[in-house]
Amino acid sequence: MKRILTTILVAAAVATVTAAPAPGKSMVNIGRGVVGTLSMPKKASPSAVLMLHGFGSSRDEVGNMYARLAKALADKGVASLRIDFQGFGKSDGDTGAMTIDSQAADAEAAYAYLIAGKAVDAKRIGVLGFSLGGGISAVVTARHPEWFKSMVTWSSVGDFVKDFSAILGQEAFDTAEAKGIVGLDLGFRTIALKKDFFTSLGMHDIASLVSEFKGSYLAIAGSKDFSAAYAPGFVDSAASKVKEAWIVPDGDHIYQVLGPDQSMADSVIAKTAAWFVKNL
Repeated sequence: MKRILTTILVAAAVATVTAAPAPGKSMVNIGRGVVGTLSMPKKASPSAVLMLHGFGSSRDEVGNMYARLAKALADKGVASLRIDFQGFGKSDGDTGAMTIDSQAADAEAAYAYLIAGKAVDAKRIGVLGFSLGGGISAVVTARHPEWFKSMVTWSSVGDFVKDFSAILGQEAFDTAEAKGIVGLDLGFRTIALKKDFFTSLGMHDIASLVSEFKGSYLAIAGSKDFSAAYAPGFVDSAASKVKEAWIVPDGDHIYQVLGPDQSMADSVIAKTAAWFVKNL
């Protein structure tokens, strides 16, 4: 798991490949100090997707997978909004002050921004979460079951405490408990996480939250990633009849997006775009 974390975080740091711009792409301030990129198709679109990035990442995501998906969606007539959570990317805030609930609040603010302009239909909104963002998606959809018609997760965490204990190590939890804060070297940057972050991990049961979601649900996970152990069970428990677990053969946490062969990453992007077009 620690090796997975290194892959995730180093990938986020070096993900600077230029992505083709989506039509109508613009930087927006959604409030709470959070910024995002709003991508609108050339023709007016009633549907849209909110994209939530993973731990230590930012709105374009590793290998620019979110930026690439935004273009794929726009080409098919679907708008999208991808955000930097507070303290990450270009957003304001203290990275170390992040909690599951603060990121859920950022996502809620992003949803409000997305529907405020009335360019999209509030009944045709989807949400996508990558890794930690998948867990945040589950939290937000459970809090607001009427908000999202469809959810897709990429390499989603399945148990906040278990997964972050494996990723960060139990010592990080113990230090934060004893001192109120812990400094961590993530490979390309250091970060200080406060006790509240670790406390918040135990306040949400992802499996239970996913089972409450009534919209269409697609869970994608690489066969070589820890998330593959969660995806089938989550999909089985989901309330909707429109659901699918896709375990990508030989897939890692980031779908080999930093390698020379982009076929796996491209297939995940294409599958996701097609899913939202069909189910929003």
